Amino acid sequence: MITAGVCALLIAACGSTSAAPTGASGQDAGQPSPAQAQRDIVEFTGCMRSDGVAGLATPTLSALKSELAPTTPHSRQFRAALPDCLHLLPFVGRPQTVAQTQAHKAAFMAFARCIRSHGFPSFPDPSTNGQITHEMVAAAGISLNQPAVTQAADACVGVTHGFITKGIVARFVAGR
Repeated sequence: MITAGVCALLIAACGSTSAAPTGASGQDAGQPSPAQAQRDIVEFTGCMRSDGVAGLATPTLSALKSELAPTTPHSRQFRAALPDCLHLLPFVGRPQTVAQTQAHKAAFMAFARCIRSHGFPSFPDPSTNGQITHEMVAAAGISLNQPAVTQAADACVGVTHGFITKGIVARFVAGR
């Protein structure tokens, strides 16, 4: 079910010729450039492989569309790894509606509150676009090298209702 939605999003986003406002580069506002989309696809494929998915195609948009097609059989490893890697896909994980934006921000705010309640009172709130960066965490005086940080984050992923997973936490701590 997730893969069908992801594939539909990718196809719609990549084939879109909407009259959305464009930025200074001529790209649709809020959408990655083709080069960034390719980097995202390479990261997604690497993430899936590091989570135990073997046999993925060369990381290109057309190969990715085939991998995510609802008619493509997916292994148990693929289905298990997908939620941890999904945020790396181009056009996916970028809120599309006001409701999705609010849900994203609420999830990251709940995560920050939870981390604070687990012994890191200076943990930052997410930015206005709902993100928490390495720089924000470092500015709060928190070292990601402390095992207690990862333990607290792992304990708090449940409050995000899937927006943050233990895999995402592990990659964030590792700097990826």
